[in-house]
Amino acid sequence: MHPILTAAGQVTASGLIMLPLAFWLEGAGALATAGPGTWSAILGLALFSTSLAYIIYFRLLATAGATNLLLVTLLVPASAILLGVLFLNEALSVTQFAGLGLIALGLSAIDGRLWPRRLALRS
Repeated sequence: MHPILTAAGQVTASGLIMLPLAFWLEGAGALATAGPGTWSAILGLALFSTSLAYIIYFRLLATAGATNLLLVTLLVPASAILLGVLFLNEALSVTQFAGLGLIALGLSAIDGRLWPRRLALRS
């Protein structure tokens, strides 16, 4: 089975499972009173943040391999911190700088392209 179909089935099934819970928590009236801004936000999350992300994820898995895909997922905390700084005016602490440095060091060690060059330059 194609991975995109599996992901589409997973997301569709989880949405259908969550629908009764949403009705129970929010009530059916919440859907009737939801404005166009709410529906466009839901549509944007569904199309761009979920569907497009799955397509990119599985395309990257097929073309770059699992190790390189892992490298991309390790960037999630770093991008969340940087987006918080850029858009929410959050301040970076020393701990967060250290964490970003450790992520960068770990990514360079896992990737393995930078380290042999550095060792060759020293020889």
